Amino acid sequence: MGITSKLPLSERLRKGAGALVVDNFFRGLSVVGKLDPRNDPEEHGVRVLTDVPYHHSGDAAHHLDVFVPQDFDGPRPIVLYVHGGGFRILSKDTHFGMALQFAKRGYLVFNINYRLAPRHPFPAAIEDACRAYRWVVENAHSFDGDLDRVVLAGESAGGNLVCGLTIAAHYERDEPWARSVFETGVTPTVTAPACGMLQVSDVERYTAQDRVNWFVRDRLEEVSHNYLPPDRIDGSPILDFADPLLHFERGDSPTRQLPAFFLPVGTKDILLDDTRRLARALDALGAPHSSHYYPGEIHAFHALVWRPQARKCWRQKFAFLEEHVGR
Repeated sequence: MGITSKLPLSERLRKGAGALVVDNFFRGLSVVGKLDPRNDPEEHGVRVLTDVPYHHSGDAAHHLDVFVPQDFDGPRPIVLYVHGGGFRILSKDTHFGMALQFAKRGYLVFNINYRLAPRHPFPAAIEDACRAYRWVVENAHSFDGDLDRVVLAGESAGGNLVCGLTIAAHYERDEPWARSVFETGVTPTVTAPACGMLQVSDVERYTAQDRVNWFVRDRLEEVSHNYLPPDRIDGSPILDFADPLLHFERGDSPTRQLPAFFLPVGTKDILLDDTRRLARALDALGAPHSSHYYPGEIHAFHALVWRPQARKCWRQKFAFLEEHVGR
């Protein structure tokens, strides 16, 4: 039984209602976006294959969608996209628009689901991300994907998970699911964690800030209570995959050269400091990176793709990708 279930009824109801608001907002945004003719994949020469199983469990959490650009010759660069949502809500369907942004530019996109907390706490999500990575490596050729040009992208919790995948691909680890990624021999060219929540074991560093309102505090505490309960914080090396920021700050030399990182975040994002710390850690490791701080912008602002700062973020992201990955 999770910690949330031990809270007073009124607090449980408040937290549950807040999570529902966030979930419904993004689901509604996705529905509205799909209704806009400008977001019809066919209008952009993109074919979408939905609900492809990357792990044959019979669970929809182990499905992904494939966005295949039709008007590009030769092997296509690959994006593995991992959605956010505090490890407990949202899905590939809510992030259809994110995947389409990449596919419109000629990237072959694999947009994945993964198991969610509280039913599936840590390390379920990163285990699934590793399964999806291996599936992509084994199946990309069927879609004319170029495994020499792989981009890992995700926001918030998804940013955490793509950093975890980067660790798995570039460091020899003991965890079987991480080792399965390393053994593919395929490494990302670029990792792009947007507004990542990169140290799950210590959400108090956020909730103690004066500017954090009750709604944001509830969302952060849900991550701690449901994805990484205190009884799982035991000092084990596996926690590198809940706290990838601490792994990079530790400064261990990678077995394989780290990819280039694109790090966008708004200056009013409560998670801002995680991106700043990651940039410093990458400096110390000698890993190439480009950090972008968007004045006055909130968490995951780039999802609102019609807004000027969001458009700027996407332009800068694609310029970075073209520099390191090409088209």
